[in-house]
Amino acid sequence: MDPEDEKLVTLARASRARTGAAEGAAVRDDTGRTYAAATVALESLSLSAVQAAVAAAVSSGVQQLEAAALVTDADTVAGDDARVLAELGVDAAIVADGAGKVRA
Repeated sequence: MDPEDEKLVTLARASRARTGAAEGAAVRDDTGRTYAAATVALESLSLSAVQAAVAAAVSSGVQQLEAAALVTDADTVAGDDARVLAELGVDAAIVADGAGKVRA
């Protein structure tokens, strides 16, 4: 795996571990900046980790993403998350387990 993609997995793992969240995600924009987030599960607000990372990027002015990584117990990226990533140019996210092992 490309070192920049490994960095995304590491950031996603760290976000998940730091908060004990269900998932962690990280995205890289077209200039190389990265944004990481964990699942937000409040009574008044629920965001997947991907949605939270994308929201951080977009609120910083990003209009195009280059890559995304998701650390999750699931085998794939959820449909809503895949659509959000596709809207910003990411066709397929890197999906890894809690140990950082990338799923094929």
